[in-house]
Amino acid sequence: MTAPSSVMLFAAGFGTRMQPLTKDRPKPLIPVAGRPLIGHTLDMARAVTPARIVANTHFKAEMLEHWLAPEGVAISREDPNILDTGGGLRRALPLLGDGPVWTSNTDGIWTGGNPFETALAAWEPDRMDALLVCVPLARAHGRQGRGDFTVDAQGRISRGGDMVYGGVQILNPDGLQDIEEQSFSLNVLWNRMLDQGRLFAVEHPGHWCDVGRPDGIALAENLLESH
Repeated sequence: MTAPSSVMLFAAGFGTRMQPLTKDRPKPLIPVAGRPLIGHTLDMARAVTPARIVANTHFKAEMLEHWLAPEGVAISREDPNILDTGGGLRRALPLLGDGPVWTSNTDGIWTGGNPFETALAAWEPDRMDALLVCVPLARAHGRQGRGDFTVDAQGRISRGGDMVYGGVQILNPDGLQDIEEQSFSLNVLWNRMLDQGRLFAVEHPGHWCDVGRPDGIALAENLLESH
């Protein structure tokens, strides 16, 4: 089995939903339970002992890079334009190395285990090109609206349903090179994998909280305290 050896942390966004807290800092540096959001994600990533951890930066890049410098995280700065998740991952590939990678958003709080370990335990590269860590709506705190996916008995997913993608996955990035756009979402690649029957999900046994808005901070802190 080809296991991922690198982690990509998505940290370049503008944090628009988190205003006014993002007026003076990038969203990944907003504290939750006394630690920046990206610090919580970094702790989980380190638990799977990757060879390399890379973060992309754009909005208030210098501030975020200053915090990451002593953490041993490589930086893929997106300048002058932000590249979204797909374009950002493709830009960072020379730093990440070959083979599948973990990718993670940096605005989620997890309980009930490490989602990186959840993904690794279920990863089967012979039949998967991406494995998304999801939670049911009932355990997705701060989520507004419906879920993202439906998961069948074999773990394959389709759009729509009551499973929520929490932002952590293992992904084979090879298909990124075939996409013409410079800035694009990973949804473009997922759709191709979906058509080929190679897009999968695994259910995380614990809870997840979206900290994309200011009210998500209290929700996440309450979740951590209660679990």
